[in-house]
Amino acid sequence: MRFTGSRTATLTALYLSALSAPFSSNAFITPLRSAVATHDKKPSSLAASFPNLNEFNVNTAAVDLNAIRTALSSTLSWASHQLELPQLQLHLPPASSIDVASVQSLLSAPIASYNLPLTLSSLLVLIALSLSTLINASLPNDVSPYPPGSFTYNPKLASEFYGRRPLLVLQRILRLATLTSAFNSSILFDWLILGKLLKDENYTVLKRNEPQRAKEALVLATQLGPTFIKLGQALSIRTDLIPEAYALELRQLQDAVPPFDSKEAKDVLKKEWGITDIGTVLSSITDEPVASASIGQVYKGTLRDSNTEVAVKIQRPGILADIALDLHVLRVLTPIQTLLQNAVNGRKTTQQDVNAALSLVDEWGRGFVAETDYRLEAVNTIQFEQSMRNRGLDAVCAPAVVESLTRDKVLVTEWVEGTRLDKDASVDVPRLCGVAINAYLTMLLDTGVLHCDPHPGNLLRTTDGRLCILDWGMTLAVPNDLQYALLEFIAHINTEDYDSIPQDFINLGFSPADVSLERLQNSGITEGLSFAFRQLSQGGGPAKIQQRVKQEFQERYGSELSDVELQKAARAEMLQRMESQLEKEGVDVKGVTNVMEEMSRRNRELFALPPYVLYVARAFSTLEGIGLSIDENYAIVQECYPYLARRLFTDKSPRAKTALRAMLGLSGDAPIPNVATVSSPGLAAVQAGVHDATAMTEGTKASSTLSPKKLLEMTDNFASYTASATTVDRDGEGRSAAAKEFAKLLLSEQGSTLQEILIDEAAKLGDATTRSLLRQVLVDSALAKSFASTLRAPKEALERSEQLSALLPKEIKDATIDRPALLPQLIEELLHPSSEDEKLLSTAQELQEVLGSRLENNNLRSVLAQNLSDGASIIPAAPEITPTLQRLVSDTETRDFVLEQLPGVSMLGRRLGAGLLRRAAWRAMNSPVLPEDARRSLADVNNRLADVIDPSETKAVP
Repeated sequence: MRFTGSRTATLTALYLSALSAPFSSNAFITPLRSAVATHDKKPSSLAASFPNLNEFNVNTAAVDLNAIRTALSSTLSWASHQLELPQLQLHLPPASSIDVASVQSLLSAPIASYNLPLTLSSLLVLIALSLSTLINASLPNDVSPYPPGSFTYNPKLASEFYGRRPLLVLQRILRLATLTSAFNSSILFDWLILGKLLKDENYTVLKRNEPQRAKEALVLATQLGPTFIKLGQALSIRTDLIPEAYALELRQLQDAVPPFDSKEAKDVLKKEWGITDIGTVLSSITDEPVASASIGQVYKGTLRDSNTEVAVKIQRPGILADIALDLHVLRVLTPIQTLLQNAVNGRKTTQQDVNAALSLVDEWGRGFVAETDYRLEAVNTIQFEQSMRNRGLDAVCAPAVVESLTRDKVLVTEWVEGTRLDKDASVDVPRLCGVAINAYLTMLLDTGVLHCDPHPGNLLRTTDGRLCILDWGMTLAVPNDLQYALLEFIAHINTEDYDSIPQDFINLGFSPADVSLERLQNSGITEGLSFAFRQLSQGGGPAKIQQRVKQEFQERYGSELSDVELQKAARAEMLQRMESQLEKEGVDVKGVTNVMEEMSRRNRELFALPPYVLYVARAFSTLEGIGLSIDENYAIVQECYPYLARRLFTDKSPRAKTALRAMLGLSGDAPIPNVATVSSPGLAAVQAGVHDATAMTEGTKASSTLSPKKLLEMTDNFASYTASATTVDRDGEGRSAAAKEFAKLLLSEQGSTLQEILIDEAAKLGDATTRSLLRQVLVDSALAKSFASTLRAPKEALERSEQLSALLPKEIKDATIDRPALLPQLIEELLHPSSEDEKLLSTAQELQEVLGSRLENNNLRSVLAQNLSDGASIIPAAPEITPTLQRLVSDTETRDFVLEQLPGVSMLGRRLGAGLLRRAAWRAMNSPVLPEDARRSLADVNNRLADVIDPSETKAVP
């Protein structure tokens, strides 16, 4: 291969011809000349230093281009073979495209001075930049291996796509390495030199420098581009992956993303709308964006045809291509990063570790790519608004989409007037925090489409007191099965049923399906959850939790200990528990050099963090921060219960019913009988009752009874949810709506899970109460005891006199003496209270006490006290009707509502009657003293009567 003397000129020409518009010839040559200028020799020009450059012309350039093409092709072919990469196609400009006169002029331009080594270095840089520019020129800036969308992210396609462009990947890696080199060197110095080599086990300097390094990371994320801004936003909620100081700094990326040039933005707008003048659509639009994010930026405008104010969201040019390249680079570097991270922590890297890290990158990738699809964001916004309206959640909304103006890279919505929830000083902000939690729980547990970007900038308090949720670009689908698993988990946590938690962890994806329940139980997860739930329920956020934990530590280890001593004592106890756990699993603790490391390894096998948890945690963390800024004792856990009550009261599915029963202190769900052997629903209830009695004798939870405290608590939460979420609650409208909703639920002609449970429990309670009253009359009363003594007296007399007993024939003796004497015993056995009866009666007493304080009429008590104390009148005057009751009676809408519910009252009465009859049938079948035929006959009669009066059975008859 022959090189001509004009090689430098040819490379210069290649570089200049490949440069994009922003980089003019003068923009290039000025820094080059400055770089080579020194105080040594002073030739007149670069050409004077290299005489052969004067030979530069079109012919020599053509020869040089062929030489460059041959050399590069040979080099890349060798590299492709060695690295097993696809062959890169070179695209060099023809010699005729080179402006010879311009290059000769640049090379002949006088410079102050130069230095040969610097000049050669500059020329090497020139070569590298030329190749880099050629690589970029061969690929348009908006080309991506996959289109935007929720399910389009495909790392395999990206690998094939960028495998054909290895130098493009290399260029991005070098760019990332250049920008991050100083930051990485600082971290490495803090950890390796000042920590590892100086044997500082606590890495004091590294931890002390975290706040400063975190600020540097924030700046670095902005420099690295939109992908790393999104990555920083995602990491800002992952304190399990990065230190708290970094998370706090990276949260600023939610609000402070540098905008791109408005001229570019408006060019995109014109292209997407297919117009040359924006004024034909918008009568006005702001010159600069009112908000800027990593994917796009928002302008405020006014529609010309309707004078409606709108928000115009315009996507950054080439954003999908940038994200796709960066995600591919992250996947390339992730195995290396995992290996280094594990080496730093003294752990061996497994393929499972690498796969886990790659899955995290892929999860981010799916979300990032989905966010670039503005049409999808429009659909998500519309569907959320519709789903909230369908569920009566009028207190929460989303911006109305202008579908006619929405395109692939432009989203137009109506402008929403409001202030950020975290910066609003209105008195109803705490209520709106509750509304937001209800909305997110509705998405998570009902609609199945979860908003994944709930930072404070996306939560607005509108001028009419509603909550508006913005930015629906990134959402997550929540499967139906997972929704019910979450409901069950929340119910078990609320009722402190920690024995069920291990199975919940598997159902929720927190633990692999092949992990045994015993291992999960031994891991100590139940104790940890119990502690965390207790702390969260008390409210106050991290600050108050830290105070309470310290107080507990002082009570446990000694109040005189310092903070450091408390930490050491807690660490020692934790190590002891870990050793105990390892021993339970059959591990020789003495052979384990690092117990905490071994436990960490085992926990990685037992537990994982599903993606949806991150987004839920992010939403709740944001809302908790807003709530704590208003009330230092704010407890976000308590805010979840209103939605939970609403959902469980209204959901008729078997799993929801099971969860509701658990919440109310009842065990499991009613057993399902064998349909093949059951002739009627009434008999099914009898068999269920017998099953309950059998389970009760075997010591299971089947005999558990309703908790009045839990019932009233959930009722209050149901009312709270309805009052806060269905309206802005002006003039008590929310409370009135809550009362009506609960009445509809309780009196529904179609029935409901709550109605079914209450009827069942009322039938049991009515049965137990009736039996108790009968026992008082027929067994425990003085008259009953006297009557029993009278019946037993003849038998006792005969037993004392054998001669007298022998005189009576056996048949007469049985009929007149023995059987009557057994009657009191039979009655006592029939009415003997079971352990379930005793619990039911205790429940009735508890219910009376709980309701007593709520139903007391203080005005009536006052009137009675006055009349009885002064003796003026035996009959008290009628107490004054309260203003609230007067309003209800006088309100036409309320009266109409009450009349509408009357059929429901009738249905409820019939269902309760049927429940009592079926309970009586169960008692008959379960009787230890009645003959088999009598039991079946009594059960059959009661069941037939129940089937006749039960409205659901009546409707089922053709």
